[in-house]
Amino acid sequence: MAKKPSKVIITCAVTGSVHTPSMSDHLPLTPDQIVQNAVDAAKAGAAILHLHARNPEDGSPTADPAIFDLIVPRIREQTDAVINITTGGSTRMTLEERLAYPLKLKPEMCSLNMGSMNFSIHPAARRIEHWKYQWEKPYIEVMEDLIFRNTFRDIKHILSVLGDECGTRFEFECYDVGHLYNLAHFMDEGLIKPPFFIQSIFGILGGLGPDPENLAIMRSTADRLFGRENYRFSVLGAGRHQMSLLTMGAIMGGNVRVGLEDSLYLSRGELARNCAEQVQKISRILGELSLDIATPQDAREMLGLKGMASVTY
Repeated sequence: MAKKPSKVIITCAVTGSVHTPSMSDHLPLTPDQIVQNAVDAAKAGAAILHLHARNPEDGSPTADPAIFDLIVPRIREQTDAVINITTGGSTRMTLEERLAYPLKLKPEMCSLNMGSMNFSIHPAARRIEHWKYQWEKPYIEVMEDLIFRNTFRDIKHILSVLGDECGTRFEFECYDVGHLYNLAHFMDEGLIKPPFFIQSIFGILGGLGPDPENLAIMRSTADRLFGRENYRFSVLGAGRHQMSLLTMGAIMGGNVRVGLEDSLYLSRGELARNCAEQVQKISRILGELSLDIATPQDAREMLGLKGMASVTY
């Protein structure tokens, strides 16, 4: 008898640090907007909420714990979704800045980029004629000459101070096949233990391209390195590749991530008005595939999380 498919975890990445206000009027910028988008996404079926913060004055990315404190406790009051705080922040932030709020909150889950890399959307600057804020255009253009830093020592430090000392588990963000091997290195060193939550990312300039064949390569490589029983696979398709790659990933037994951090659109030429619209769309697709959607409690059990009672909001 065939094994019943696992429930599918939907992660929603609400705002991120890559897109800028001029790219969409619907991008959540203020604490109120981020909270509302997060809560509505959870109501629509997102079990995990991946969170960044922004300066409410101009929408620029920030790691300020005071801003996070205007967001996270309010989300916690309105939903039992797993709250996942970025440790990536942005390419402009130091490691200390990126870890400031995670170390204060000690959340159930944090994201963790599995290597240093070129990470850029600088060609997007050529498509924007009118900018709302002065910081936006240089912020995008300078990405051509910036590197996102996460060295082996940086990753080891994050695993120690957040994982070992705080009981936080990780959304391991893997932008290329080499990042899976980095993850395997830390497993071999005994610094991480299954179940791993691997977020495979496609379509970012500097990372693995959005070809469907690459999804199969990431899945098969993870199987060889970890054994399918030891990890949960998830798929992030950037921009216009979001829904097609997520659908393919779900068919292959994976989980999915949506949200305005990853794509500003709902369909070709149609901007998403909020994150919940994307959650609703992928939920419909999963339903058509006869796949069940994981609740927040399902996700906690599947990923071995410590539970929200262990987090002081």
